[in-house]
Amino acid sequence: MQQTDKKKSKGTFKKYILKAHLWLGLLSGIIVLIVSLSGAFFVFNEDITAALRKESTFHGEKDIQHKKPIPLHELKDLVNAQLKNEIVKTEEVTIPIDPARSYQFGLIKANPDGWNHFNTFIVYKNIYVNQYTGKVIAIYDVKNNPFFICMTLHRSLLLSDKIGGTIVGVSTIIFVIMLITGIILWWPKNKKMSKQRLWFRWEKVKGWRRKNYDVHNIIGFYSSFLAIIVAITGIMYSFRITQMWVYVLLNGFSSATPDYSQYKTVAPESVETATTIDRIIEQVKIHYPKAYSFGVDLEDHAEADHKHDNLSIWIKEKEFTYAESSMMIFDEHSGKLLFNRPHEDKPMAERATDATYDLHVGAFFGMPGKILAFLMSLFCASLPITGFMIWWGRRNKKKTTT
Repeated sequence: MQQTDKKKSKGTFKKYILKAHLWLGLLSGIIVLIVSLSGAFFVFNEDITAALRKESTFHGEKDIQHKKPIPLHELKDLVNAQLKNEIVKTEEVTIPIDPARSYQFGLIKANPDGWNHFNTFIVYKNIYVNQYTGKVIAIYDVKNNPFFICMTLHRSLLLSDKIGGTIVGVSTIIFVIMLITGIILWWPKNKKMSKQRLWFRWEKVKGWRRKNYDVHNIIGFYSSFLAIIVAITGIMYSFRITQMWVYVLLNGFSSATPDYSQYKTVAPESVETATTIDRIIEQVKIHYPKAYSFGVDLEDHAEADHKHDNLSIWIKEKEFTYAESSMMIFDEHSGKLLFNRPHEDKPMAERATDATYDLHVGAFFGMPGKILAFLMSLFCASLPITGFMIWWGRRNKKKTTT
């Protein structure tokens, strides 16, 4: 009697789980499909872009060991003079540590009230420049780049972050619930059933419904564990507060973050010269000779739309990953180094949250991780389709029997 009651309670529990799985799937399926396919397309973005832009990435200047780059403010003016048709001037630059690579200047003008991708980014371009001659090598329109459009589709369905980002974030939370309920529904009752759940056994199966059911179950199970990690890191992008929750959890339940407010520019502006920024650049290169690149804000103090307490520079350690980064803080008037923190000195909680993007696209584990993320994204894209076909097949079957 007790065994019968247990079986009934288990059956009732799975019945409710099945209903939740079904209706949550119907509610979020189309969003999951779009996000998964766009994610798969975006995984190799940086690798493909680097290959396509190779001629621009390397300036090809001869005898650079005996040359020095043009002073940065002078170089900025040379670049802007060659961009007369642009409605905005460049105010930022990415400087590679490797002297054989070109400087990358950025042209960015955004509309904070834009409701979609195309009217939010008014101008977004990358300008590749030979830092020894000042010549513009190439101009790339990031706004209309297929990978960038795909990224905003993935993050916010080509809508604003406030609207589209919320829709994607909520759908991803639903998807995590579906993955968990899917594992519960997949779990076999006995060893005999486990054989059918672990791999395809279609020797005696002829109907498409059974095959589709197996594809949904088996692919769903094998992709679910990695998909949960990718989905959670995606949620951390949609709702930044969740990133803080992870930080607090890994930081011994403390929300305290490193305080750098004491590192401020104290030297008078009168001591700053046109080459102060170049001295700062040299210090970065001396401290991090094996890093990949770092960015510098070139906005004029008088025209700045925000206050500069200091000049903070983030150093990117590797080409295709973002988890490893170091930071240096300078007095922007005198060029004096105020603070230096290598990646190794970061607290564990900060290193973990900094790895969010790399975990999300699989880059944290190198090319094998990206391949896994790509395949997993395709598998996840198949789940709403095969799941809908299961529902549609059963629905039609009920109609024909009645």
